[in-house]
Order: sequence, then structure tokens, then C-alpha cells
Amino acid sequence: MSTVAETHTAHPPFKASERLAGHLQQLHVDLIDLHIQGKQAHWNVVGKNFRDLHLQLDEVVDAAREFSDTVAERMRAVYITPDGRAKTVAAQSSLAEFPADEVDTAETVDLITGALYSVAATARRIHDEVDEEDPTTADILHAILERLEQLAWMIDSENRVANRSIPRPIHQ
Repeated sequence: MSTVAETHTAHPPFKASERLAGHLQQLHVDLIDLHIQGKQAHWNVVGKNFRDLHLQLDEVVDAAREFSDTVAERMRAVYITPDGRAKTVAAQSSLAEFPADEVDTAETVDLITGALYSVAATARRIHDEVDEEDPTTADILHAILERLEQLAWMIDSENRVANRSIPRPIHQ
């Protein structure tokens, strides 16, 4: 007598390559780390405009959580096993480490903006290869980029000086 596990055969029209799996895993762990860093900042930010930043950090956390889940579910849909375990995130994240102690609001703005742009940089770095293999997954990257860059702009504006502190791209 055979079991379902022995007889089940799926014939998906698409199964991700190892390259796509690696790209999505990197984005997945970066988004998880962004969520964790956002909560760390949320709990430990102090200083001028505390409440506004405290609430903005919740927006970052919510977006990062939603996007990491979206990426993980897309990974499963194309037969990739996501790994979001703490030790994997710690080993694979491309984000700089967030401080363990209290952090002033102005420094928190810079750190979280940097973390947002780091995750956006991962999405931009992998985009063309993802799009080449799976345009549907690339559409997910577009939504992630749009929101993360919007959040970065909004949070970064807290520390900007009008017409004098215009950000410059990293590659210049």
C-alpha cells in the first residue's frame, strides 16, 4: 500500500535555480534583520522627536515583516526552502550591526536609514538576475523597493537640512 508522500508528483511550470534561491535567501535574511533592527531601535531610541521616530520605526518593522513573509512564501511557491533562523540571519545578513544600548534619535535616523538603504541595495543588486529568470518574482522586488525607499526618504528627512544636505548615491 503506497502513501500520498510516495505517490504525489507535482509538475510545476517553473522551479527556481540555485542562483535565484541564493538571491531570494539574501533578501529574506536582510528583511528579517531589518525587522529586528527596527524593533531594537524602537525600544532604545531616546531624545528629541522621540515619539514620532518611535512610531515611524513601527512602520519599518511592519513593512520588513510583511516583505520577509512575502519573499519566503514566494520562495516556497518556486520550490525554495527559506531559512529565517536566528543563526542564519546573523551569519548571512548584509546589514551593519545595530547598537545594543540607547541610541539618540538623530543617530537612530541615520542607522535605520542606512539599514533601509542596505536592504534596498540588496534588492537592486539582485533585481536584473531575478528578472531574467522570473519576472513574477521581480515584480515583488519592485513593491519592496518602492516602500523601503519611501520609508528611508521619510525617516532621513528628519536629519536633513533644506537645500544643503542632499544625499549622494554610494557609488559616486
